[in-house]
Amino acid sequence: MHLWNQLVLAVLPSVLPTTLGQNVLDLSGDGWTVRSNALNISVPGSVPSQVHLDLLHANVIDEPYYGLNDFNLRWIAENNWTYTSKPIDGLLSNSKSSWLVFNGLDTFTTIEFCGQFIGTTDNQFRQYTFDISDALKHCNGLPTVSLEFGSAIKFANAIADNPNSQKWPAGVQGTFEFPNRWYIRKEQSDFGWDWGPAFSPAGPWQNIYLVQSEREEDIYVINTGFDIYRKGQINHLAPDQSQPWVVNASIDYLGTLLRHPSMSIEIKDIESGKVLKSGSLDNVVVSGQTITGTTIVDANAPSLWWPAGMGKQSLYNIKVTIHSANDDLASVTRRTGFRTIFLNRSNITVKQLAQGIAPGANWHFEVNGHEFYAKGSNLIPPDAFWPRVTEGKMKRLFDSVIAGNQNMLRVWASGAYLPDFMYDLADERGVLLWSEFQFSDALYPTDQPFLDDVAAEVVYNVRRVNHHPSLALWAGGNEIESLQLPTAKRLDPESYPRLVGDYEHLFISLILPLVYDNSRSISYMPSSTNNGFLEVNISAPVPMAERYDNDTELKGHYYGDTDYYNYDSTVAFDFTGYPVGRFANEFGYHSMPSLQTWQQAVDNKDLHFNSSTIMLRNHHYPPGSPDTHNYTRSSIGMAEMTLAVERYYPIPDKQDPVANFSAWCHATQLFQADMYKSQIQFYRRGSGMPERQLGALYWQLEDIWQAPTWAGIEYDGRWKVLHYVARDIFQPIIVSPFWNYSTGDLSVYVTSDLWEMAWGTVKFTWMDLSGKPIPGNAGTPLMMHFSVGALNTTSIYDTNVAGLSLPNVKDAVLVIDLSAKGRLQNAGRKSLTTFTHRNQFTPAVPKDLALKNPNLKLSHDVRTGTFTVEARSAVSLYTWLDYPSGIVGYFEDNSFSLLPGEKRTLRFVVQKDETGGKWVDSVTVRSLWDQSTKS
Repeated sequence: MHLWNQLVLAVLPSVLPTTLGQNVLDLSGDGWTVRSNALNISVPGSVPSQVHLDLLHANVIDEPYYGLNDFNLRWIAENNWTYTSKPIDGLLSNSKSSWLVFNGLDTFTTIEFCGQFIGTTDNQFRQYTFDISDALKHCNGLPTVSLEFGSAIKFANAIADNPNSQKWPAGVQGTFEFPNRWYIRKEQSDFGWDWGPAFSPAGPWQNIYLVQSEREEDIYVINTGFDIYRKGQINHLAPDQSQPWVVNASIDYLGTLLRHPSMSIEIKDIESGKVLKSGSLDNVVVSGQTITGTTIVDANAPSLWWPAGMGKQSLYNIKVTIHSANDDLASVTRRTGFRTIFLNRSNITVKQLAQGIAPGANWHFEVNGHEFYAKGSNLIPPDAFWPRVTEGKMKRLFDSVIAGNQNMLRVWASGAYLPDFMYDLADERGVLLWSEFQFSDALYPTDQPFLDDVAAEVVYNVRRVNHHPSLALWAGGNEIESLQLPTAKRLDPESYPRLVGDYEHLFISLILPLVYDNSRSISYMPSSTNNGFLEVNISAPVPMAERYDNDTELKGHYYGDTDYYNYDSTVAFDFTGYPVGRFANEFGYHSMPSLQTWQQAVDNKDLHFNSSTIMLRNHHYPPGSPDTHNYTRSSIGMAEMTLAVERYYPIPDKQDPVANFSAWCHATQLFQADMYKSQIQFYRRGSGMPERQLGALYWQLEDIWQAPTWAGIEYDGRWKVLHYVARDIFQPIIVSPFWNYSTGDLSVYVTSDLWEMAWGTVKFTWMDLSGKPIPGNAGTPLMMHFSVGALNTTSIYDTNVAGLSLPNVKDAVLVIDLSAKGRLQNAGRKSLTTFTHRNQFTPAVPKDLALKNPNLKLSHDVRTGTFTVEARSAVSLYTWLDYPSGIVGYFEDNSFSLLPGEKRTLRFVVQKDETGGKWVDSVTVRSLWDQSTKS
């Protein structure tokens, strides 16, 4: 049962609309006070903010991320805190109505205005408005706003302790640290996760406005629901690309519209300034506090928006104005694009069967009628405290996504719904955002107050972001269908039918119709990961019939996507054990961040692999309770990384303890990157296999803090080895060796995600690790010609290592160089492009190789700003350029191989420099050979 539910819903867009006759006061900024009466603490506050941040700014606490503060600062989350504004001036004396508008309150809030009770909130993800007209009339002196935030930890526990609250079988719910998160609508990872801390922050995390109307006929825009789709389009069916575009403009407002309002629209190409469409909207309807109208745009009139690598990101400004008979009442502008994006989960057709695709169902995305390979990763909350997620930092992150050859991010539940500026960045760069509602790794209540609260949350967020062309999908939640329900079935089979019914009630019967009602352009699935659906009948009580079991007799997941983790490093590179499916949406292994990142948060005395601080900042495996010193669980995750390094890589043995710690951190990143590379190559090869696999999104893109995680980008933006390696293996055309070390069989494939055939050559060079050619090229052809079909793969070489003439398998490397020609899709113009890719294969694991010192030489050209590295005496494997603290950016390439006499000249892309350019003097280079040397 929800405790507080007498709420008034309202919403506010990220950019204020143009309004007439209104007084809008922005209450954001400084001038607030934060206090805890119980703790006798009072400090200056600000909006948007959270208590931890204001205490930090007032020097009451240290940086929350430092040391073990995620444990030491839990007294903050366990207490109530009150934000009080400074006296508000600038108010109208003759306003007709006055409203408080909250963009986001985290989470349990009691609101007072001028000392008078106004209302309460209990959902971090909703925007609220409260009518304060009467309170203002009875206010003496300058008014203030007071917001008392209750402890979310205590609220969640109180709801759980209520005997009338919904309960679940023991062992089903995913508890990471603080329990009972599933009862409340707050960022679920605030209660802990296996990659982040459990701060459970509170505060006004988004902006606050006070809105006054001077006239009875004034209205104030609080949200929009702009939807662009092909005529006749339905969310779960492929749109007809020959049909004209329908533009549906829907606006939510405060106030009262007079009779017979009208709406007009102007659609303008941002780049050229050309007006695509203007005039009155048709079919104008007022329903409740929403006005809606539509217009038609010719099928081929707009320039299409494409994801990165597939064409141009054409964007348009849509301006909609609401008119009365004599006045313009309000106007709002949204930037958008024309595209269709569709998750195809239809059954495999006869035509597809004839092409060699295994029976079952599709599970892939199609943009503008084209299926494509989704390459990317999973986005988690960039910070435990959203007010310090800046646009500048996110711009650097999205630039790294594009530089990493990624075209899709899965916006994971359960963080928070992304702010509009992050969708804006994705729109500009061509990054598709598979977006999820904020439910994860738990079963959730289905009492009516909870459902009503969720409904308001869903409607607000679907409408708010629907105009962004980067929006690719709505999913109900994470791992509920693939993990939570099977766990419940195993632990309590008698309760399982009821739990499935509750799941369907929330994620299918409630959320699906709300998505369909507010967007014709976006597909919906109830949970990531799943096996697709059997049928969709919108009028049925459960409108989507899920396929809960994989009913195919063939080995593999031929109905859906896959979620795969295996922390037994002995089988990390056994590709025969990877899941065979249509799409891989999660997979990975954890690693340590770099020394430079550790030094941001950990004292030098603690910089050794199994120090108490390092171990306790590792939350894999999570303690499962608020226990702050669970070394037993943490040590398991540390052991997994240690064993992986010892099995495959030279063991660091530096004399200097900090240097040795740094080498260990790097070694864990080498294993992580190699494992992801092995899987991504396998999944991409699946595009030409019976599974017709068309997507690989690894876990995870970035870090929420400085700790061991699955991330490829560290907290401050530094690339791990993983992001460089994923960048390489996400290139449009790659060559990949597949070695079954159990049988000795070696196969080499060329894989392409282009939309037309590509062709070229692959050069094979066997040499020993000093760089000397192996006689007769060990029996391998020097060169092979190939052609590879659109979105396909082709085998170009098969052998068995035992049959090769290798004098010493520990002193041999096969260098594989690809050169190909193909046509890139680029805004309708297809240009012939040359592609190159290098891969390598060693018939022994790296730790067993007879490594030799490559005598790497690094030089810096001040004039061009480039770095050149040369291997002067031996093969350099895992060549790694490193840079000091104080600089954020990335090299054009890294963790690559160099042959003796080869030089690589690379540019470093500077994203942020706090060193005044001095960082260039501290760039270093190393290789696998350096990992175990004493110096």
